[in-house]
Formats: sequence, C-alpha cells, structure tokens
Amino acid sequence: MMARLASWCFVHRWRVIGAWFVLLIGVYAWGGAIGGSKADGSLEIPKSDSRSGLDVLQKSFPGAGGGLTGSIVFQTDGSVTDESVAEPMKQLFSEIDEIKGVSVASPFEGQAGAAQISADSRTAFATINLSPSINQTDSGKIGERIKEMVPTVEGTQIEVGGAALAKFEPPSSELIGVAFAIVVLILAFGSVLAMGLPIAVALGGVGVGAGLIALVSHVTSVPEFATTIGAMIGLGVGIDYALFIVTRYREGLHEGMTPLQATSTALDTAGRAVIFAGMTVVISLLGMLLIQLKFISGLGIGAAITVAVTMVASVTLLPALLGLAGPRVEVTRWRGLIAAGLVAIALLGIGLKIPALALVAGPLAVIVFALGFAIAPLKAQVKQRPRKPSNETFAYRWSHVIQARPWTSVLIGTVLLVGLSVPLFSLNLGSSDDGNFPKGTSTRTAYDLLADGFGPGFNGPLVVTATFDGSPDLEPLTALATALGDTPGVAEVVGPIPNDMADPTKADAFLFRVIPATSPQDGRTQQLIDDLRVDTIPTAVDGTALTVHVTGNVAVFHDFTAYLSERMPLFIGVVLALSFLLLMAVFRSLLVPLKAVVMNMLSIGAAYGIVVAIFQWGWMGSAFGIAGGPIEPFLPMMMFAIVFGLSMDYEVFLLSRIKEEYDRTGDPKNSVADGLAATARVITAAAAIMVVVFGSFMFEDNRITKMFGLGLAVAVFLDATLVRMLLVPATMELLGEKNWWLPKWLDRLLPNINVEGPTEVHHGSPLDETAGGSTADLDDEAAELGADESLGV
Repeated sequence: MMARLASWCFVHRWRVIGAWFVLLIGVYAWGGAIGGSKADGSLEIPKSDSRSGLDVLQKSFPGAGGGLTGSIVFQTDGSVTDESVAEPMKQLFSEIDEIKGVSVASPFEGQAGAAQISADSRTAFATINLSPSINQTDSGKIGERIKEMVPTVEGTQIEVGGAALAKFEPPSSELIGVAFAIVVLILAFGSVLAMGLPIAVALGGVGVGAGLIALVSHVTSVPEFATTIGAMIGLGVGIDYALFIVTRYREGLHEGMTPLQATSTALDTAGRAVIFAGMTVVISLLGMLLIQLKFISGLGIGAAITVAVTMVASVTLLPALLGLAGPRVEVTRWRGLIAAGLVAIALLGIGLKIPALALVAGPLAVIVFALGFAIAPLKAQVKQRPRKPSNETFAYRWSHVIQARPWTSVLIGTVLLVGLSVPLFSLNLGSSDDGNFPKGTSTRTAYDLLADGFGPGFNGPLVVTATFDGSPDLEPLTALATALGDTPGVAEVVGPIPNDMADPTKADAFLFRVIPATSPQDGRTQQLIDDLRVDTIPTAVDGTALTVHVTGNVAVFHDFTAYLSERMPLFIGVVLALSFLLLMAVFRSLLVPLKAVVMNMLSIGAAYGIVVAIFQWGWMGSAFGIAGGPIEPFLPMMMFAIVFGLSMDYEVFLLSRIKEEYDRTGDPKNSVADGLAATARVITAAAAIMVVVFGSFMFEDNRITKMFGLGLAVAVFLDATLVRMLLVPATMELLGEKNWWLPKWLDRLLPNINVEGPTEVHHGSPLDETAGGSTADLDDEAAELGADESLGV
C-alpha cells in the first residue's frame, strides 16, 4: 500500500503538488468566505459553585458576569476626586461606554463607585465589562483602542489593566526554529535540496493545518493559542517525519537504487513508521476529549489536526517533491549553500524582531543565488564527506559501550531523570495573575497600582451571591456580611448590594465583594475560597432561606483547576493503555512497550520538574523574564499529550529499525547497535531542531507560551539523550531476546501492524500496478532529471 502510494505520488508529482497548493489556498479562501476564525480563549466553566454564582450574576446583575473584564486604573499626586482629574476621567469613561459591547462601571457613580476609590483618595479604577460575544482577540484590539483614547492628565498616571485588554501578538518565534532547522539539516544532510524538502513539507502541513483549525473554530470552541501550539508541534513533527523518510531515500540512492525505487522503499519502511508515529501523537492529543470541556477539547483538536495534516503531507507531498528532486538531493552548489545561510539569518532577524538583519540578508540571498548561475566559483559543487560504514560510526561504538555496562547505564539514566522530577511533587496548579506580565507593560503596571492603592487581594476579588427562596430578609444578609468579614484572610467586605438599588426590599438577589488579604495566585487565597464554602457560609446561612455561592474569576479558576485535577488520572491512564496496546501490536512484544511507557513517563516527569522549578519556584526567573507563580492547570495535560506522542515518535523510529535488523539477522546484540547507528544521526538532528523550535517560544511575552516552549524543549532533549541514547540500548541489552517475547495466545489476539516494511523489497513492482508505465520508463526519466544540472541548487 505505502509503496503504491509513493510510486503514484512520484509519477504524478505535479498533480500532487498542485492539489496541496489548491488545498492551502482553498482552506483560507473558505475561511474568508465564512468570516474567518472564531477562535476564542474563554474557558467553559464546569458545573460548580462558581458556575452557579455566575448564573445568578447573569440573571440578576446584567453586565456583572459572563463576559471578559478589564480596568482603567489611575493614580494621582493629589486626590482623584479633584475636578482637574475627575472631569477628564469621566469624559474618558463616557467615550469608552460608546464602544459597541463595552460598558464602564465608574468610580464616580453612586455607593458602589465610591468603593472603587482608595482610602487615601490617590488611586481609583473603573471596571470595563465586555459583552460575552467578544473574544480574547477582539478584546485585545479594544484594549489598544482604549489606550489611544487615554488623555494626558498632569500629575496622574493612567493605565489599562486586565489580561483581557492586553495586546495579543501572534508569536513569530517559530521562525527562529526554522532558521536553526536550515543550519542543522544542511549539517546533517550535507545537501541544500535535502534540507529544503523537510522544511517545505512541515510548512505545507502547518499552513493547511492552521487554515483547518480556523474552519473548525466555527464548529467548536478553539482557543486562540491553539494555532500557536499547532504550529509549534507541526513544525517539529513535520521536519521529524520528512527527515526520517528523506534519510531512508538517500540510503536507497547510495545502494544503487533509482529515485523511484528509493522513494518506494523509503515510504514502504520509514513511511510506515511515520504513519504509526503520527497516529500515536494524534491519539494522545485527542485523549483530551475525555476531559469533556470545550476549551481543553479545542486545544487537543487543534493540535491533532496540524499533526494529522503534516503526517499526510509527509507521505504524499514529500514523494512528489522527491520526484522533482530526483538524484539532485546528493548535489549542493556553493550558490545554494550561501543563499540558504543568508535565508536562515533573515528568518532569525524576523523571529528576534531585528528587521535590519532581515532586510539585508533576504535580498542578499536572492542576489547570491542569481549570480551563482554565472559566476564559476558559486556554480561549483560542494564536496561531500564520504559516508562511514555503519560499524564505524560513533553511534555504533557508543551502543556497544553502553551495552557493555548496561546496569551502570540504567542506574545513571534513571537517577538523573528521577532527580529532575523531584520538584514535580510540589506542583501547585492554578491560574497566574496579571502580576506575571512583563514589567513595564500597562497590564502589569495597572496591577501594581491596584495592589499599592487597595492591597494585593484587590486584583482578585471574590464575588459572593445570595438569593432567597422566599421574600428577602435583611437580617440574615447582615449576619452573612459579618461572618464573611470575620473570616481569616479577608481584608474587606463590600455589600450586600441588591439587584434593585431603587427599592432593596423588592430585590431578589444580592452580592458581596470579598477582598482577600493575599494576591489572586497566592495559595492562601485558594484556601480562603475553600474555607468560605466549607465553614463560613454554611454556618452563617444555617436555618435561613438564603442560597449562597462564591464566584468571580479567582473562584472560577479554582474550580476549573479542581475539575481538571480530578480527570487527569483518567486521561493519562487511557493514553498509556492505548499506546501500550498499539506498541505491543506493532513490535509483537510485551516488554518493549512496557519499557517505552515507563521511560517516557520518566522523561515527562523530569520535564515537569524543570517547569515547576523555573515557573513555580522562580529559579532563574529573571533570566527568563518571569516571576514564580502557579502552573496553569491545562498545561500538564497538554504537555503530557504532546510529549508522550513525540516520545513515541522516537521510540517507533528507533525500535522499528532495531526490529528490522533483528528480523533480518536474528542477532539481538548487534541489531541494537545497527538500529542505533542507522537512526542516531536522524534522531539527533530532529531532536536538535525540535528543541530550538520549542525553545524559541521562550522569547515570547506570554507566560503560558513560555511554559509550553520550555517544557517541550526539555522533554525532547531528555528523551533524545538520556532515554534513546542511554536507557534504550542498556535495557535492550539486559533483556536480549526476551525483548521480543510475546505469549502465543496474546499474539493470536493482537492485530498485525507492520511498520518495518517487507524484509526484502522488490523494487519496481508497485509501479506496474498503479502508474500505468514501466519501471524502465521512469528510471530513464529519473536519469534525465539527474542530468539536468541547471536545476541543482
């Protein structure tokens, strides 16, 4: 099947390339026709106390709940009530109120507004309420518009606060990864054309994937940064998959095969492993559907779409591109090498936001490449280093060194991974507050001004709603207010505020603003929420007709975290079980998949530990531009899905080659060394690219993006070094032939999934059945392609 697909794509290369081009244009044209992406970052709140409280707010206090919120914070040298300050601020609030979908709760309006002015009258804030129909991207644009409207008031500092109103900039750091990939692939392949193929496939897959995510966002909730995460993963796996196939293709050429035969063989061996590895990543990502929250499901679906499209591109678009390249993947000219280096510099300039670098290097790359067709030195071929026999490579020798001391190697690798995992045991899941925005941003400054004027807890007030089963009674409300204020950890209580200010006796709902003494992300604030729900409120309302709920953004994230924490074991268990069964079916072994699951869990645990140490404990925080805070509750889940899938990629690439050698020779010792020698260079190059692609997202301002980038980069690095180069050969040596043991009764039950391809490949036969031509005809065509040197780079 794979050989036939490869032959068809190779022969009908222009049809395949054209189809991918039409698909790329089509998904974006379709998206434009139906209004573009509707992605948003709003959380779907599960059934909880905070959800019930929001329902009360939406029903009885229109504008007080349901949509995103921000603030205008201002601090003056005198008093905010002075006419010189109050009048321009009132005018600003009036103008903001005219923006569609925006309402303003001014500090200069009534009793509720007076609570928005600090005790010393130097600091005040207005709450900006956004309609529930406004998503995070649009709210960021509204924030930028409000910043342009802010007047200059002498002696007064005015800041726009709240993450919802912060500017959202699509990250460009992935270009740093692409620039690095160009350099690594040229060093790994020694060929500019061979370098370009994986990058072209990855960019094609990511481009189509991003368009499809935008279309899917019209059907289900997809967070804005799902496209960013998809691009991050898609670039990594796209280059990974294509790199693996192109390497196998070049091996075929070195063995004397024609381009068609080499393509067919590469897809029938490496292509099978790519399909299986890609399916494993997709399954792992789609496991997040088990959480049954649209926000989490949207992240999983978005990332899975990009991986799936990239996987399909690797087995369809890549063979077509190989049909165009032919044997020229072995030829590199100085014009192409220099131009590729300049392109990498230009991409680096864009990724690092240094436009001058891009403006110089980009045009220079075009000039050098154009002159290369006329200037003899630039037309000359770059000499290739002779290929070493497999048993003379560093990886082959390294494998035998590890296999000679397997217990020592297992001990060293395990101790290192377990040691790095230690911080994981202090993991604190929660939502980081605006105090984690970079210093100097308006969002962070507004947060600091509020904390200075009102106390640290004012940035995350709790909202307590109270409704009566019958007619309202002020006495239990007064008792509730007293109980709330007496609770340890509460700095201030404002309320009760009726939903009918004109006649409170006719009100059917009331709310209290409870200001904690600690910041929103402080663990003591989370404990306060539990104390209010478990002790304070039940005691205060016992025997009354009051129904009380604790809500507000801080309480919502508290409940969201609890919900995800409860479902994490189910998600992890299902993904581990499915991966174990798939690997068992593929490698016909009981111990190989068991080892794979255990070792992957070790590398994931170590990556978690490093993330906790840096982003929660704050180690080296100044170097990364972050402050210590809780870890977002969905991050461990997303990291697990992505890292486990990517780890399985390397597992499949390495073990499929080891199994192939074992089936061919029956030698359990040398098959490990041969398999490692054949794949180590590819895995090392792919891992290096992934580490930089993921690590480059540390240059972004968004804390969540930084966490994803660092966590994934560390996990891939550990997996490609300690696991693949140390633990795998050591454990394979310890178990010997037992690696491939499987009970006969289980062997009969499992489906037969072949990812190694046929032991003996019969070249040419697939072509006769599918392409309608002869092998000789296409061999002649491939020779003509190779003879046309003017097309070489």
